Amino acid sequence: MSHTQPDLYEQLTSSERLFEGKIINLRRDEVLLPNGRTGMREVVEHPGAVAIVPVTTDGSIILVRQFRHPIGRIILEVPAGKLDPGEDPADCAVRELAEETGFTANKLRKLTSMYTTPGFSNEIIHLYLAEDLIESDKQPDDDEFIHTEVFTPEQIRKMIASGELCDAKSLVALCLAGI
Repeated sequence: MSHTQPDLYEQLTSSERLFEGKIINLRRDEVLLPNGRTGMREVVEHPGAVAIVPVTTDGSIILVRQFRHPIGRIILEVPAGKLDPGEDPADCAVRELAEETGFTANKLRKLTSMYTTPGFSNEIIHLYLAEDLIESDKQPDDDEFIHTEVFTPEQIRKMIASGELCDAKSLVALCLAGI
């Protein structure tokens, strides 16, 4: 079996900005396909984000419950948030953990970075494990209404199995954290 890479690259020939928003931008790209034809790609541009698995000294996990307008549901997630321009992901993880849970971590370990939906977005999310937590001030953003809840690993596994925990970044982060 050959390990050579087939020519799968697409060459950008033009790009048009369709929308510029507070959180995302949308552009339409024309690309030259490997077979010489042209194609159109719609791309959601996102500045990137972090997600944190906060583990308490007794091994419990802190999740946040919040309403997510795009899906019209209240769901449980690990704490997470968008990177500010030029912000280091680890600094963002520290900030978001404090804002959403009211805790800081003496131990913060990067689990991985992943693209959420590379078929149409450049969003990358950096996943962290936060341990040795210290209580601080909870300071959610003005437009965030979040309820924090603490669960045992067994409760988390049951919520994953039942589909109650349905957020992709949370599922991956919890899995990588060994929950």
